[in-house]
Amino acid sequence: MYKNYPLLFLFQFICLASYAQTTYLPLNTEENLLLDRLETKSGRLSDSLFLTIKPVMSNHAVDFLLHQRDSVADNNLSAIDRYNISQMISENGEWTKDGNGAIDSKHSWFNTFYKKQYDFINVKKGDFFVVVNPIISGIVYKEPNSPDAGNKNKLLFSSARGAEIRGWISKKISFYTSATDNQERDVSFVNHWIKYYNAMPGADYYIGKSTGNYDYLQATGYIDFAVVKDHINATFGYDKNFIGDGLTSTFLSDFSSGTPFIRLNTRIWKINYENLYLELTPQQNNIGPTSLGTLGGDHVLGHKYFSMQHLSMNLTRWLNVGLFCAVVFDRNNSYEIRYLNPVIFLAEMEQSLGSGDKKHIGINFKTIAARHLQFYGQFHLDEFTAKNFFSHNGYWANKWALQLGGKYFDAFSVKNLDLQLEVNATRPYTFTHYDTAATPNYSNYNQPLANPLGADFVEVLGILRYQPVKKLFLTVKGMYYIQGVDTGSSDYGSNIFLSYNQRSADYGIKLINGVKTNCALLNFNISYELARNLFIDIGATHRRYVYKEGVFNGPWPAETTTYFYSGIRLNIARRDLDFY
Repeated sequence: MYKNYPLLFLFQFICLASYAQTTYLPLNTEENLLLDRLETKSGRLSDSLFLTIKPVMSNHAVDFLLHQRDSVADNNLSAIDRYNISQMISENGEWTKDGNGAIDSKHSWFNTFYKKQYDFINVKKGDFFVVVNPIISGIVYKEPNSPDAGNKNKLLFSSARGAEIRGWISKKISFYTSATDNQERDVSFVNHWIKYYNAMPGADYYIGKSTGNYDYLQATGYIDFAVVKDHINATFGYDKNFIGDGLTSTFLSDFSSGTPFIRLNTRIWKINYENLYLELTPQQNNIGPTSLGTLGGDHVLGHKYFSMQHLSMNLTRWLNVGLFCAVVFDRNNSYEIRYLNPVIFLAEMEQSLGSGDKKHIGINFKTIAARHLQFYGQFHLDEFTAKNFFSHNGYWANKWALQLGGKYFDAFSVKNLDLQLEVNATRPYTFTHYDTAATPNYSNYNQPLANPLGADFVEVLGILRYQPVKKLFLTVKGMYYIQGVDTGSSDYGSNIFLSYNQRSADYGIKLINGVKTNCALLNFNISYELARNLFIDIGATHRRYVYKEGVFNGPWPAETTTYFYSGIRLNIARRDLDFY
């Protein structure tokens, strides 16, 4: 009866109550890294940015950057920092006080295109503003020692072509949309992941041809209103969201495909409170070695839902603490109206419903020190019983995920050299559910909502970023993890898509359960910015994946591969294949 009408009524109320608006910074761009770096170097946490919640509001980002630009002497920023600040302000110039912060181009095209330095089309007429930019990416890969015989002599590739549009109307409604047509033929371990999980990382529907080439459309879009000026913003659209300060997240990462969403974000004093309502796509049952490469052909897929609250507060100028609560549920393609309640700790409400919905709670922190150091962490509690949790008996339902990390900006007194180290650990059977038909597990479109590894692992991630000159970016990324995997029909807890009723035991479940695997990966990347947001990328990745029982002569041989790549991209983040 209700279907999705509650969401529509909520959205209509938001539209009628709107006063002002903003757009949001795209995820995984250098802009987000710059804000994170500058906040730590400023010596205090911002009461408007709240960078743990992503995407970040563009208007607040510009206000923060303008303040940092005027406080350069206090923050000991480098010439490269000052350059990056000016470029980012110009790129988001519509959010300066007079709305004219974009730098004029010295040489426009036909007095029509690129009149502003970074915008193909930039139009501001009275109550209307719009920017249009092309999106282009072309990368080629070479994997000479590929475990797949078909890849050794073939040129692998990834390409995208499209456009993005952003703007506002009467400064009451802001909007953003982007769409790209994508084709790729992937390196071996990514191709294995796609075939096993029957999903394209970060995307939804795709076509997997018999040649191993994949084709998919990737689109995002939203409109935004301010329900209460400078305090409450509401956004409705289709996109990704991220909760955390790390390279990945135990709460909500941007690994899976975009989703339809309604987001309410409230900022009062030193507090940020976010309500997020998502419509997810449940898993298809053809996950595993027999997957055929599509989600069962062309047909209408079902829905499940996600309702989340995150309360974040700057307790001091250097310490932020957050509380997280979420429920994943299925109602036969209809939304449970009681989960629209914006009050945190839906778990109590879930219990009152007497349902089998999947509830999650968590806590996170972020602290900065000495204008160079940042430490962060998350603890995600999926399920536990106090008696078994503290008894150390390895009870299977003590399900949790932990993240601890640190960042070092201007490391060892080297300007614009930034280091980050992160540890992630997730217990077996975390994010799973007993009902694989209703599928209220922690997933979307056959992809985990949190860490790409799923569960039953310990992972160490490290990254070095260095910008020695204005337009040159050097990155070294390392990853090492140990994970337990299934053998035969046994379920040891790493596959979040299996019912936990198939578990191997009730007690004695260790952090790494099942057959141990080890994976080490190292990536080196050079990016040079020819013009704003036009990059040349060159890099290489080495990966070795080993089953402990079969390192040399066991039944499962080790997989070792090295691939090289080069490409060019415009107005798009580099596609990172080093997720697994």
